Amino acid sequence: MPGKMFEFIGQGESMRTLLLFLLIPCMSLCGSGCALALVGAGAAGTVAYIKGDFESVEPYTVNEVFVAAQAALADLGIARINDEKDALSAQITARDAADKKVSVRIKYLTDATSELSIRVSVFGDESKSKKIYLKIREYLHKDT
Repeated sequence: MPGKMFEFIGQGESMRTLLLFLLIPCMSLCGSGCALALVGAGAAGTVAYIKGDFESVEPYTVNEVFVAAQAALADLGIARINDEKDALSAQITARDAADKKVSVRIKYLTDATSELSIRVSVFGDESKSKKIYLKIREYLHKDT
């Protein structure tokens, strides 16, 4: 009887090891996605590119980021199609020269802080999103 108990425990260990080796790759595949997080210097706060969205926390009001985003898109030659804004959020929908949809979303966090999210096309385009972000930041810094 004791021999069989140890045999069972040994099989359990093998089974757990097998499950572990099967589970880890599955978890990494399920949890994968382009996720790049950068901590910005100074006032920029946190910047991240996650699953197609270029996101940042900005030390500016919703209105300030909205106005800067409008100017940045115009400067880059990206045609605005629709602008929506209230005291707590704003969204700009636009199209680039390749007719890809560009979405800029701004969300209220505090009286002096907003969340900015930029997505280019359905699956996202990190380099174009970053270019738009940098141009928005340029316009935000012009006011300071």
